[in-house]
Amino acid sequence: METAAGIKYTKSSKGDKRYVRVDLDMYEDNRLLEDFLDLVDIEACKNETKKPLRDVIKEQNQKRGMDV
Repeated sequence: METAAGIKYTKSSKGDKRYVRVDLDMYEDNRLLEDFLDLVDIEACKNETKKPLRDVIKEQNQKRGMDV
């Protein structure tokens, strides 16, 4: 299997593909890569405590002395 320019795989001790390195200078405008990275970020924070936007706005306004 031929790899694309700017993409390198690191394999495990068993020879399985384990990591992928992407040259962002070559692929920074690639929408599929951007979508994939967005999904990785979403997955990483899915178990974080959630707060209603209304509460976040209220807290930020209070910090700035803007009680609305």
